[in-house]
Amino acid sequence: MTSNDSLDKLAQVLESRKGGDPETSYVARLFSKAPDAFLKKIGEEATEVVLACKDASHGGDKQKIVSETADLWFHSLVALSHYGLTPRDVLAELERRVGLSGLDEKAARKALGRDTEDRQK
Repeated sequence: MTSNDSLDKLAQVLESRKGGDPETSYVARLFSKAPDAFLKKIGEEATEVVLACKDASHGGDKQKIVSETADLWFHSLVALSHYGLTPRDVLAELERRVGLSGLDEKAARKALGRDTEDRQK
């Protein structure tokens, strides 16, 4: 099984939980309280990834980065599903960016007014 297959399979499971019983399914609970529930979890998990990386920089367990990143990806997949998107949409965007300089890509976003750093200033 490839990583794409794993992501597709997980996406299918998430889709199957929409409208499920929030008392028996964590994913159904996230969907029932959408978007706030999964957005909160994405924020929490992103912070935990940062903290795990900082800890690993000082000799901490690198496996914690993997574990926290898996949690972040999972909750991001819930968000994608909620908005009618799939992991393949993200993979297509990443594939589009392959070979594109990060600086060039940032300049293109800036030219289109999509640069988040500029909007925050």
